Amino acid sequence: MLIDTHCHLDAFEFDADRAGVIERARAAGVGTIVLPAVDRAGFGRVRAVCAGQPDLPRLRFALGIHPLCVPAARHSDIDALALELDDPEVIAVGEIGLDFFVADIDPALQENYFVRQLELARDFGLPVLLHVRRSQDRILKHLRAVFGRTGPGGIAHAFNGSRQQADEFIKLGFALGFGGAVTWARALNLRRLVTELPLDALVLETDSPDIAPEFAAGQRNEPANLPRIAQVIAGIRGVSEEELTEATGANALRVLPRLAAPVYSA
Repeated sequence: MLIDTHCHLDAFEFDADRAGVIERARAAGVGTIVLPAVDRAGFGRVRAVCAGQPDLPRLRFALGIHPLCVPAARHSDIDALALELDDPEVIAVGEIGLDFFVADIDPALQENYFVRQLELARDFGLPVLLHVRRSQDRILKHLRAVFGRTGPGGIAHAFNGSRQQADEFIKLGFALGFGGAVTWARALNLRRLVTELPLDALVLETDSPDIAPEFAAGQRNEPANLPRIAQVIAGIRGVSEEELTEATGANALRVLPRLAAPVYSA
């Protein structure tokens, strides 16, 4: 099954035609879409988008505070997140992490929010959806400090680190998310990674509406692009689309176990 493990379907870019986006994803064969919140206001948005969607594609949500959103966050947002995580429909804590590409966001503030959310994931027994832009080593350090050597599992979203860093995430029980960026011919490191990494370490994502694939350059990205992204990755790796789809779907279900659970709310 094709699973888009990272899609911001609640974003304002989809407000005008969200139902059409979901229908195009269904028609393209996308079976499940994961919506990670990025701030406290997003907790309600992702819930609302997922509500009333029992048919394919199945919409599931994660809750967290994104590192780029921490300047506008309050410490009470962490308390609000803790209250939400008792809900069995929450499949993960995310999108959380660190972003050291954007220079004007205090790294210490990011790390404070990140560690507090990791602790919640540990306490509630939930996997995490990680934002790891230029911060892989620091994130690995915090994962080990909070969880030891076992890790919570989850996904390192939009992975673009080294092979050595990839192996460390895999040791901690993570899959690595790859999407539209791999389709660009100049993405040599990403293409090397999707060729060399174990197949059971890969999951697919779009990060819609961002990170458009090369075949949709300049356009809003959406989950209906996932089958063609999978086709490109399968070609790079030298496997069939069916093998890649089956493996990445199974990997997503392994690292996000609640994806396979029933949807409770209507």
